[in-house]
Amino acid sequence: MTARAARPGLGRPLLRLRVAGYAFFLPFFVVFLVTVVAPLGYAIYLSFFQDRLIGGTVFSGLANYTRALGDALFGAGLLRVALFLVVQVPVMLLIALGCALAIDSGRLRWPSLFRITIFMPYAVPAVVAALLWGYMYGDQFGLVGQLGDALGVTAPDLLSRPWMLTSIGNMVTWEYVGYNMIILYAALRAIPEELYEAAEMDGAGAIRIAWSIKLPALRPALLVATIFSVIGSFQLFNEPNILQKLAPAVISTGYTPNMYAYNLAFNGQQINYSAAVAVVLGLVTVVVAYAVQILTARREQTL
Repeated sequence: MTARAARPGLGRPLLRLRVAGYAFFLPFFVVFLVTVVAPLGYAIYLSFFQDRLIGGTVFSGLANYTRALGDALFGAGLLRVALFLVVQVPVMLLIALGCALAIDSGRLRWPSLFRITIFMPYAVPAVVAALLWGYMYGDQFGLVGQLGDALGVTAPDLLSRPWMLTSIGNMVTWEYVGYNMIILYAALRAIPEELYEAAEMDGAGAIRIAWSIKLPALRPALLVATIFSVIGSFQLFNEPNILQKLAPAVISTGYTPNMYAYNLAFNGQQINYSAAVAVVLGLVTVVVAYAVQILTARREQTL
């Protein structure tokens, strides 16, 4: 009787906890709906229409998507950012990994200064960073040209067509190495000290500890950093958009898919088709990021 009588009383605290939980979750959910779900839904809605001279805005079904899939400019932009991703992301993550391991090793003299120095470029706005690097890349007025003149050699034109993607990759690497280094360093600090002590008692050196303890523990953090980098590569916009003013003959309006969608909407007034291009780009990004996650999970199972 006592246990049964106590059960109704337990319902109120449980209900209060549930209400409190929903109350804490509600602000995030509202912001998520307003800033993510609503714009996404509106973009998808716009992509099913076309604005015609005769008849105005009419429902067109999948016509915009069919056009996007056969669009040579959009396809060239996708291939360009895919090449950028395959080359730049591994280089950036390797540098970030080396920096994180160096800081965690305890052998640096001023690790805090080293850490904040590497992270500092991430605090620079992307537009400012693009302007800064664009100035340095100039073969006549920039730092590269001045160094070439001082050494008596002809400096390469880093804003030319063969060098442009490499120049953008250097900018993005400079900006985001520190961000990825912080992610990896935080994962390294979460490794229990007991593992290091046991390894040292077994006679393991610094390289052996890094290979057998640190790198395996970093796999989840590396996956997160890789997925973020994949998404960032497909969203490439600020750097080429700024450099376009310095090299308009090299960087076209469709140099990257994001630039293409932006110029279609705001310069070409093709809002509906731009929405379809953006949706297709989002789907490609999701598929590639998911494929990276699946491949990583399968590799983990085989190890």
